[in-house]
Amino acid sequence: MGVINHVPPLDLKRQYEPLSKQILETFERIFNSGGFILGPDVTSLEKELAQFLGVSHTIGVTSGTDALWLALKAVGIKPGDHVLTSPFTFFATVSAICNAGAIPVFADIDPDTFNICPEKIKQALKQDTNKKIKAIIPVHLYGQAAEMNAILSLAEQHNLFVIEDACQAIGTRHDKGVVGSLGHLGAFSMFPTKNLGAFGDAGFVSVNNSSLAEKVTLLRTHGSTVRYHHEIVGSNCRIDTIQAALLRVLLPQLNSWIQLRQEAASYYDERLKELSSKIESPKRAPYSTHTFHQYTIRVHNGGRDSLSKFLTESKIGNSIYYPIPCHLQKALSHLNFKTGDFPIAEKAASEVLSIPIFPGILRQEQDYIVDTIARWTRSH
Repeated sequence: MGVINHVPPLDLKRQYEPLSKQILETFERIFNSGGFILGPDVTSLEKELAQFLGVSHTIGVTSGTDALWLALKAVGIKPGDHVLTSPFTFFATVSAICNAGAIPVFADIDPDTFNICPEKIKQALKQDTNKKIKAIIPVHLYGQAAEMNAILSLAEQHNLFVIEDACQAIGTRHDKGVVGSLGHLGAFSMFPTKNLGAFGDAGFVSVNNSSLAEKVTLLRTHGSTVRYHHEIVGSNCRIDTIQAALLRVLLPQLNSWIQLRQEAASYYDERLKELSSKIESPKRAPYSTHTFHQYTIRVHNGGRDSLSKFLTESKIGNSIYYPIPCHLQKALSHLNFKTGDFPIAEKAASEVLSIPIFPGILRQEQDYIVDTIARWTRSH
């Protein structure tokens, strides 16, 4: 191999090329079948995902965003209810709450894992004197689980539903079990860049309760089980048959892809040790595995944007997940949050930077990335 002088943020071609024959055959099979909505492939994928997670049911839907919205609707969240979540997450977590008619409220994050902090949840629940909070959505950010033991305990004490936002964390294992199997429902995204990604938008809901599974299934198809007979008001949130069929090809590879991500993360950890005065590697929670949907470093002393620019100029993919915490987004300005309300999330938003990690990334590419970061640190 020649000299490495660029690294993409993600390279799906490397990941999928060994499966290209199966992928193309699947496209052809679905095309020839003429069956493009629901059908056997959706049913089979749902069974295979349920077996993978160790849950009773999964329901294939259009996206992770719709998975969250459907889960909220299934547990009866209604206009005026409050739903507690993290301010440091992709905005879909919050938009699902809003689109269910509820009001998002926040608890700050743990500075090490970036996940919602149980002690901050406890404080928020104590302040909820009118008992408006009806559910908690813990986000398993970047591929590492939130501290579910404490969260589930608090939810039980306050009679709250727990909906896991596992959109970045398929295959992550908590001490209590696989994420998505711990709360009342789990929501997963299979957006193309996820560890298990479709060839377009897709997602699913995981659940152990049969009546909740039936409710989600009903909601995803206009509240109808018999054509033109509508029991409740739902929407059109079905997973596409072609996406389900393709995901069935990819799912058996997921554990090996996760292992490759974990090996790449360990190599980064070792190489970045020498830069620890300026760069902080991801910290691991003792109760959770990490599946590294993102490998996210912290850049101290206000240098994050400078490093991001330097990496971009060096043709190294990098991204900021997320530069503005949810409570400070313009879309929520009517809720009157202000800078300083959730300082740990705000600090994280000013320091985090995700560098390339994907199955098939080469050690030489990782060396180029770390060496480039080292060059930046020497001048800052």
